Amino acid sequence: MDLLEYQAKELFRQVGIPTLPAQTIAEPRQIKQLQIPYPVVLKSQVKAGGRGKAGGVRFVSNTIDAIAAARSIFNLSILREYPKAILAEAHYNAEREFFLAIVLDYNLQCPVLLGSAYGGMNLEPLLANLHQVPIDTEFSSFYARRLAVNMQLTGELVCSVSQIIENMYELFKAKDLESIEINPLGVNERGELMALDGKITINDSAIGRHPDIATLANLDDKAICNLRSQSHKRQNESNLRWLNWQEPNNKIGIITNSFDLTILAWDLICRRQAKPACGMVIEPRANTTEAYWQQLKLSLTELIYSDKIQVILVNIWELAISSRDLVEAIADCYLNEQKTSLIASPTKLVLRFTNCETVADIEGLGATETIYLIDSLEEAISLTVTLAKNES
Repeated sequence: MDLLEYQAKELFRQVGIPTLPAQTIAEPRQIKQLQIPYPVVLKSQVKAGGRGKAGGVRFVSNTIDAIAAARSIFNLSILREYPKAILAEAHYNAEREFFLAIVLDYNLQCPVLLGSAYGGMNLEPLLANLHQVPIDTEFSSFYARRLAVNMQLTGELVCSVSQIIENMYELFKAKDLESIEINPLGVNERGELMALDGKITINDSAIGRHPDIATLANLDDKAICNLRSQSHKRQNESNLRWLNWQEPNNKIGIITNSFDLTILAWDLICRRQAKPACGMVIEPRANTTEAYWQQLKLSLTELIYSDKIQVILVNIWELAISSRDLVEAIADCYLNEQKTSLIASPTKLVLRFTNCETVADIEGLGATETIYLIDSLEEAISLTVTLAKNES
Protein backbone atom coordinates (compact mmCIF):
# COMPACT_ATOMS: atom_id res chain seq x y z
CA MET A 1 0.00 0.00 0.00
CA ASP A 2 1.31 3.43 -0.98
CA LEU A 3 0.98 6.26 1.50
CA LEU A 4 0.24 9.82 0.49
CA GLU A 5 2.91 12.47 0.99
CA TYR A 6 1.39 13.97 4.14
CA GLN A 7 1.06 10.47 5.64
CA ALA A 8 4.67 9.63 4.79
CA LYS A 9 5.88 12.86 6.37
CA GLU A 10 4.00 12.10 9.56
CA LEU A 11 6.09 8.93 9.83
CA PHE A 12 9.22 10.91 8.93
CA ARG A 13 8.67 13.15 11.92
CA GLN A 14 8.43 10.14 14.23
CA VAL A 15 12.04 9.16 13.48
CA GLY A 16 13.52 12.65 13.35
CA ILE A 17 13.59 13.25 9.59
CA PRO A 18 13.12 17.04 9.22
CA THR A 19 9.94 18.24 7.51
CA LEU A 20 8.42 21.68 6.94
CA PRO A 21 5.44 23.18 8.80
CA ALA A 22 2.35 21.94 6.95
CA GLN A 23 -1.43 21.58 7.07
CA THR A 24 -3.76 19.18 5.29
CA ILE A 25 -6.66 20.86 3.46
CA ALA A 26 -9.84 18.92 2.69
CA GLU A 27 -11.64 21.72 0.80
CA PRO A 28 -10.66 25.11 -0.66
CA ARG A 29 -12.40 27.25 2.00
CA GLN A 30 -10.12 25.78 4.68
CA ILE A 31 -7.35 27.86 3.12
CA LYS A 32 -8.74 30.80 5.13
CA GLN A 33 -7.72 29.00 8.34
CA LEU A 34 -4.17 28.39 7.13
CA GLN A 35 -1.69 28.82 9.98
CA ILE A 36 1.41 28.84 7.77
CA PRO A 37 2.84 32.21 6.68
CA TYR A 38 3.00 32.89 2.96
CA PRO A 39 4.49 32.03 0.54
CA VAL A 40 3.33 28.41 0.65
CA VAL A 41 3.25 25.49 -1.76
CA LEU A 42 0.02 23.55 -2.36
CA LYS A 43 0.43 19.90 -3.33
CA SER A 44 -2.17 17.49 -4.67
CA GLN A 45 -2.29 14.41 -2.45
CA VAL A 46 -2.47 11.58 -4.97
CA LYS A 47 -0.39 8.43 -5.19
CA ALA A 48 0.53 8.96 -8.82
CA GLY A 49 3.89 10.48 -9.70
CA GLY A 50 4.54 13.52 -11.87
CA ARG A 51 2.35 15.89 -9.84
CA GLY A 52 4.55 18.90 -10.56
CA LYS A 53 4.56 18.53 -14.32
CA ALA A 54 0.82 17.78 -14.32
CA GLY A 55 -0.01 20.99 -12.47
CA GLY A 56 -0.69 19.43 -9.10
CA VAL A 57 1.90 21.58 -7.28
CA ARG A 58 1.35 25.36 -7.03
CA PHE A 59 3.30 28.12 -5.29
CA VAL A 60 1.10 30.91 -3.89
CA SER A 61 1.82 34.13 -2.03
CA ASN A 62 -1.60 35.16 -0.66
CA THR A 63 -4.99 33.81 0.39
CA ILE A 64 -6.87 34.76 -2.79
CA ASP A 65 -4.33 33.00 -5.02
CA ALA A 66 -4.26 30.02 -2.65
CA ILE A 67 -8.06 29.53 -2.80
CA ALA A 68 -8.03 29.69 -6.60
CA ALA A 69 -5.10 27.27 -6.80
CA ALA A 70 -6.74 24.87 -4.34
CA ARG A 71 -9.95 24.77 -6.41
CA SER A 72 -7.92 24.05 -9.50
CA ILE A 73 -5.95 21.26 -7.81
CA PHE A 74 -9.05 19.58 -6.37
CA ASN A 75 -10.52 19.43 -9.88
CA LEU A 76 -7.33 18.16 -11.50
CA SER A 77 -7.12 14.44 -12.32
CA ILE A 78 -3.59 13.00 -12.29
CA LEU A 79 -3.54 9.59 -13.97
CA ARG A 80 -7.30 9.34 -13.31
CA GLU A 81 -6.92 10.09 -9.60
CA TYR A 82 -8.53 13.12 -7.97
CA PRO A 83 -7.14 14.33 -4.64
CA LYS A 84 -9.22 14.11 -1.49
CA ALA A 85 -6.77 16.41 0.27
CA ILE A 86 -4.14 19.05 -0.46
CA LEU A 87 -0.96 19.52 1.52
CA ALA A 88 -0.19 23.17 2.25
CA GLU A 89 3.48 23.49 3.15
CA ALA A 90 5.89 26.31 3.94
CA HIS A 91 8.21 27.38 1.12
CA TYR A 92 11.87 26.30 1.38
CA ASN A 93 14.84 27.82 -0.42
CA ALA A 94 16.99 24.86 -1.42
CA GLU A 95 20.38 25.40 -2.99
CA ARG A 96 20.91 21.70 -3.72
CA GLU A 97 18.59 18.70 -3.96
CA PHE A 98 19.44 15.04 -3.34
CA PHE A 99 17.62 11.75 -3.87
CA LEU A 100 17.56 9.07 -1.16
CA ALA A 101 15.67 5.78 -1.02
CA ILE A 102 15.65 2.33 0.54
CA VAL A 103 13.98 -0.54 -1.32
CA LEU A 104 13.52 -4.20 -0.53
CA ASP A 105 15.24 -6.02 -3.39
CA TYR A 106 13.64 -9.46 -3.83
CA ASN A 107 16.32 -10.61 -6.25
CA LEU A 108 19.15 -9.81 -3.84
CA GLN A 109 16.92 -10.75 -0.88
CA CYS A 110 18.03 -7.73 1.13
CA PRO A 111 17.34 -4.00 1.49
CA VAL A 112 19.28 -1.69 -0.84
CA LEU A 113 20.21 1.94 -0.14
CA LEU A 114 19.86 4.26 -3.14
CA GLY A 115 21.25 7.78 -3.43
CA SER A 116 21.98 10.48 -5.98
CA ALA A 117 23.49 13.94 -5.62
CA TYR A 118 20.87 15.11 -8.14
CA GLY A 119 17.26 15.07 -6.96
CA GLY A 120 13.93 16.55 -8.03
CA MET A 121 11.88 16.16 -11.19
CA ASN A 122 14.78 15.97 -13.66
CA LEU A 123 15.30 12.21 -13.83
CA GLU A 124 18.14 12.01 -16.33
CA PRO A 125 20.95 13.36 -14.07
CA LEU A 126 19.37 11.60 -11.08
CA LEU A 127 19.56 8.18 -12.73
CA ALA A 128 22.95 8.86 -14.31
CA ASN A 129 24.42 9.49 -10.85
CA LEU A 130 22.44 6.90 -8.87
CA HIS A 131 24.46 4.78 -6.41
CA GLN A 132 23.45 1.54 -4.68
CA VAL A 133 24.60 -0.01 -1.40
CA PRO A 134 23.08 -3.44 -0.57
CA ILE A 135 22.58 -4.20 3.15
CA ASP A 136 23.95 -7.75 3.08
CA THR A 137 24.66 -7.97 6.83
CA GLU A 138 23.26 -6.31 9.92
CA PHE A 139 22.75 -2.59 9.28
CA SER A 140 25.23 -0.10 10.73
CA SER A 141 26.26 3.52 10.19
CA PHE A 142 28.96 2.22 7.84
CA TYR A 143 26.41 1.55 5.09
CA ALA A 144 24.91 5.04 5.36
CA ARG A 145 28.34 6.68 5.21
CA ARG A 146 29.36 4.53 2.26
CA LEU A 147 26.35 5.76 0.29
CA ALA A 148 27.03 9.39 1.21
CA VAL A 149 30.68 9.06 0.11
CA ASN A 150 29.64 7.30 -3.11
CA MET A 151 27.37 10.27 -3.80
CA GLN A 152 30.58 12.36 -3.60
CA LEU A 153 29.34 14.39 -0.65
CA THR A 154 31.96 16.12 1.46
CA GLY A 155 32.39 17.86 4.81
CA GLU A 156 29.41 18.11 7.14
CA LEU A 157 27.06 16.78 4.47
CA VAL A 158 28.53 13.30 4.86
CA CYS A 159 27.47 13.18 8.51
CA SER A 160 24.11 14.95 8.12
CA VAL A 161 22.99 12.95 5.07
CA SER A 162 24.21 9.71 6.70
CA GLN A 163 22.01 10.50 9.71
CA ILE A 164 18.99 10.95 7.46
CA ILE A 165 19.73 7.57 5.85
CA GLU A 166 19.97 5.93 9.28
CA ASN A 167 16.64 7.44 10.29
CA MET A 168 15.10 6.19 7.06
CA TYR A 169 16.37 2.68 7.73
CA GLU A 170 15.01 2.79 11.27
CA LEU A 171 11.56 3.56 9.86
CA PHE A 172 11.99 1.02 7.04
CA LYS A 173 12.67 -1.78 9.50
CA ALA A 174 10.22 -0.77 12.23
CA LYS A 175 7.21 -0.45 9.90
CA ASP A 176 7.84 -3.40 7.53
CA LEU A 177 8.22 -1.12 4.52
CA GLU A 178 8.69 -2.19 0.93
CA SER A 179 10.28 1.15 0.08
CA ILE A 180 10.89 4.63 1.44
CA GLU A 181 11.96 7.60 -0.67
CA ILE A 182 12.86 11.25 -0.16
CA ASN A 183 12.98 13.20 -3.40
CA PRO A 184 14.10 15.82 -3.10
CA LEU A 185 16.08 16.15 0.10
CA GLY A 186 16.71 19.89 0.07
CA VAL A 187 19.87 21.60 1.35
CA ASN A 188 19.74 25.34 2.08
CA GLU A 189 22.58 27.88 2.20
CA ARG A 190 23.34 26.95 5.82
CA GLY A 191 23.70 23.26 4.97
CA GLU A 192 20.42 22.35 6.71
CA LEU A 193 18.49 19.38 5.34
CA MET A 194 14.76 19.14 4.70
CA ALA A 195 12.60 16.32 3.29
CA LEU A 196 10.66 18.26 0.65
CA ASP A 197 8.75 15.24 -0.66
CA GLY A 198 8.36 11.67 0.53
CA LYS A 199 6.97 8.34 -0.60
CA ILE A 200 6.41 5.20 1.43
CA THR A 201 5.16 1.78 0.38
CA ILE A 202 4.24 -0.60 3.20
CA ASN A 203 3.85 -4.36 2.83
CA ASP A 204 0.09 -5.00 2.76
CA SER A 205 0.48 -8.13 4.85
CA ALA A 206 2.16 -6.14 7.63
CA ILE A 207 -0.46 -3.42 8.05
CA GLY A 208 -2.27 -5.35 10.79
CA ARG A 209 0.88 -5.20 12.91
CA HIS A 210 0.98 -1.40 12.71
CA PRO A 211 -2.29 0.15 13.93
CA ASP A 212 -0.73 3.62 13.79
CA ILE A 213 -0.34 3.31 10.02
CA ALA A 214 -3.86 1.92 9.67
CA THR A 215 -5.16 4.94 11.61
CA LEU A 216 -3.01 7.32 9.58
CA ALA A 217 -4.35 5.88 6.32
CA ASN A 218 -7.95 5.84 7.62
CA LEU A 219 -8.25 2.08 7.24
CA ASP A 220 -10.86 0.09 9.14
CA ASP A 221 -10.52 -3.60 10.05
CA LYS A 222 -12.31 -4.78 6.91
CA ALA A 223 -10.09 -2.66 4.65
CA ILE A 224 -6.96 -4.02 6.34
CA CYS A 225 -8.10 -7.62 5.93
CA ASN A 226 -8.95 -6.99 2.28
CA LEU A 227 -5.51 -5.49 1.64
CA ARG A 228 -3.76 -8.41 3.27
CA SER A 229 -5.92 -10.96 1.50
CA GLN A 230 -5.22 -9.30 -1.87
CA SER A 231 -1.51 -9.23 -1.06
CA HIS A 232 -1.42 -12.93 -0.26
CA LYS A 233 -3.44 -13.71 -3.36
CA ARG A 234 -1.02 -11.75 -5.57
CA GLN A 235 1.99 -13.42 -3.99
CA ASN A 236 0.61 -16.93 -3.92
CA GLU A 237 -1.64 -17.37 -6.94
CA SER A 238 1.20 -18.84 -9.00
CA ASN A 239 2.30 -21.18 -6.18
CA LEU A 240 -0.98 -22.68 -4.98
CA ARG A 241 -3.09 -25.29 -6.73
CA TRP A 242 -6.84 -24.80 -6.24
CA LEU A 243 -9.64 -27.14 -7.18
CA ASN A 244 -11.53 -25.87 -10.20
CA TRP A 245 -14.80 -25.59 -8.29
CA GLN A 246 -15.27 -23.16 -5.41
CA GLU A 247 -18.19 -22.01 -3.27
CA PRO A 248 -16.95 -18.70 -1.82
CA ASN A 249 -19.93 -18.22 0.53
CA ASN A 250 -19.37 -21.50 2.37
CA LYS A 251 -17.35 -21.79 5.58
CA ILE A 252 -14.95 -24.74 5.20
CA GLY A 253 -11.56 -24.67 3.53
CA ILE A 254 -9.57 -27.82 2.74
CA ILE A 255 -5.79 -28.20 2.48
CA THR A 256 -4.28 -31.57 1.52
CA ASN A 257 -1.14 -32.97 -0.09
CA SER A 258 -2.87 -34.82 -2.94
CA PHE A 259 -5.72 -34.24 -5.35
CA ASP A 260 -7.40 -37.51 -4.36
CA LEU A 261 -7.35 -36.57 -0.68
CA THR A 262 -8.99 -33.25 -1.48
CA ILE A 263 -11.76 -34.95 -3.45
CA LEU A 264 -12.26 -37.50 -0.65
CA ALA A 265 -12.50 -34.83 2.04
CA TRP A 266 -14.86 -32.80 -0.12
CA ASP A 267 -17.14 -35.79 -0.67
CA LEU A 268 -17.18 -36.79 3.02
CA ILE A 269 -18.06 -33.24 4.07
CA CYS A 270 -20.90 -33.10 1.54
CA ARG A 271 -22.27 -36.41 2.87
CA ARG A 272 -22.64 -34.72 6.26
CA GLN A 273 -24.92 -32.07 4.79
CA ALA A 274 -22.22 -29.42 4.54
CA LYS A 275 -20.37 -27.87 1.61
CA PRO A 276 -16.72 -26.75 1.48
CA ALA A 277 -15.81 -23.34 0.13
CA CYS A 278 -12.56 -24.37 -1.55
CA GLY A 279 -9.82 -26.98 -1.75
CA MET A 280 -6.06 -26.41 -2.02
CA VAL A 281 -3.42 -29.01 -2.87
CA ILE A 282 0.23 -29.00 -1.78
CA GLU A 283 2.20 -30.17 -4.79
CA PRO A 284 4.02 -33.52 -4.48
CA ARG A 285 7.29 -31.89 -5.53
CA ALA A 286 7.42 -30.25 -2.09
CA ASN A 287 9.36 -33.21 -0.69
CA THR A 288 11.33 -31.47 2.04
CA THR A 289 10.26 -30.06 5.38
CA GLU A 290 10.99 -26.50 4.24
CA ALA A 291 9.09 -26.92 0.96
CA TYR A 292 6.06 -28.41 2.68
CA TRP A 293 6.17 -25.72 5.32
CA GLN A 294 6.28 -22.91 2.77
CA GLN A 295 3.30 -24.26 0.85
CA LEU A 296 1.34 -24.89 4.03
CA LYS A 297 2.05 -21.35 5.19
CA LEU A 298 0.91 -19.91 1.87
CA SER A 299 -2.28 -21.98 1.98
CA LEU A 300 -3.05 -21.14 5.60
CA THR A 301 -2.57 -17.41 5.25
CA GLU A 302 -4.71 -17.37 2.10
CA LEU A 303 -7.62 -18.98 3.95
CA ILE A 304 -7.17 -17.18 7.28
CA TYR A 305 -7.63 -13.81 5.57
CA SER A 306 -10.82 -14.90 3.87
CA ASP A 307 -13.80 -13.21 5.54
CA LYS A 308 -15.95 -16.31 4.86
CA ILE A 309 -13.81 -19.29 5.91
CA GLN A 310 -14.55 -20.30 9.52
CA VAL A 311 -12.94 -23.76 9.64
CA ILE A 312 -9.80 -25.04 7.90
CA LEU A 313 -9.24 -28.79 7.53
CA VAL A 314 -5.60 -29.77 6.95
CA ASN A 315 -5.38 -33.44 5.87
CA ILE A 316 -1.81 -34.70 5.37
CA TRP A 317 -1.21 -38.36 4.45
CA GLU A 318 1.92 -40.55 4.37
CA LEU A 319 4.44 -37.84 4.93
CA ALA A 320 8.07 -38.93 4.97
CA ILE A 321 9.14 -35.89 6.96
CA SER A 322 8.50 -35.17 10.61
CA SER A 323 4.85 -34.62 11.49
CA ARG A 324 5.92 -32.94 14.72
CA ASP A 325 7.89 -30.26 12.85
CA LEU A 326 5.02 -29.51 10.52
CA VAL A 327 2.36 -29.45 13.23
CA GLU A 328 4.41 -27.08 15.35
CA ALA A 329 5.19 -24.88 12.34
CA ILE A 330 1.52 -24.78 11.30
CA ALA A 331 0.39 -23.93 14.82
CA ASP A 332 2.99 -21.19 15.14
CA CYS A 333 2.04 -19.68 11.78
CA TYR A 334 -1.67 -19.92 12.58
CA LEU A 335 -1.35 -18.24 15.98
CA ASN A 336 0.81 -15.42 14.61
CA GLU A 337 -1.53 -14.74 11.69
CA GLN A 338 -4.62 -14.82 13.92
CA LYS A 339 -3.06 -12.18 16.18
CA THR A 340 -2.68 -9.76 13.29
CA SER A 341 -5.64 -10.68 11.06
CA LEU A 342 -8.06 -8.41 12.99
CA ILE A 343 -10.87 -10.89 12.29
CA ALA A 344 -13.26 -10.89 15.24
CA SER A 345 -14.07 -14.61 15.18
CA PRO A 346 -10.90 -16.76 15.01
CA THR A 347 -10.78 -19.36 12.27
CA LYS A 348 -10.84 -22.92 13.65
CA LEU A 349 -8.03 -25.24 12.51
CA VAL A 350 -8.49 -29.02 12.30
CA LEU A 351 -5.21 -30.89 11.66
CA ARG A 352 -5.37 -34.50 10.56
CA PHE A 353 -1.93 -36.15 10.46
CA THR A 354 -1.40 -39.90 10.31
CA ASN A 355 1.16 -41.41 12.70
CA CYS A 356 1.47 -38.06 14.42
CA GLU A 357 3.39 -38.35 17.66
CA THR A 358 2.19 -34.96 18.86
CA VAL A 359 -1.51 -35.76 19.38
CA ALA A 360 -0.96 -35.95 23.12
CA ASP A 361 0.93 -32.64 23.11
CA ILE A 362 -1.84 -30.46 21.65
CA GLU A 363 -2.13 -28.51 24.90
CA GLY A 364 1.45 -27.39 24.44
CA LEU A 365 0.40 -25.42 21.36
CA GLY A 366 -1.54 -23.07 23.62
CA ALA A 367 -4.72 -22.93 21.51
CA THR A 368 -6.86 -25.96 22.25
CA GLU A 369 -10.04 -23.92 21.64
CA THR A 370 -9.13 -23.15 18.04
CA ILE A 371 -6.62 -25.85 17.02
CA TYR A 372 -7.62 -29.53 16.95
CA LEU A 373 -5.16 -32.35 16.20
CA ILE A 374 -6.68 -35.69 15.10
CA ASP A 375 -5.30 -38.82 13.44
CA SER A 376 -8.66 -40.24 12.28
CA LEU A 377 -10.09 -38.87 9.02
CA GLU A 378 -13.68 -39.68 10.01
CA GLU A 379 -13.30 -37.82 13.30
CA ALA A 380 -11.59 -34.89 11.60
CA ILE A 381 -14.40 -34.60 9.02
CA SER A 382 -17.07 -34.87 11.69
CA LEU A 383 -15.44 -32.20 13.85
CA THR A 384 -14.92 -29.87 10.86
CA VAL A 385 -18.61 -30.04 9.95
CA THR A 386 -19.72 -29.58 13.56
CA LEU A 387 -17.51 -26.52 14.01
CA ALA A 388 -18.79 -24.99 10.75
CA LYS A 389 -22.41 -25.52 11.75
CA ASN A 390 -21.77 -23.99 15.16
CA GLU A 391 -20.59 -20.83 13.40
CA SER A 392 -23.92 -20.51 11.55
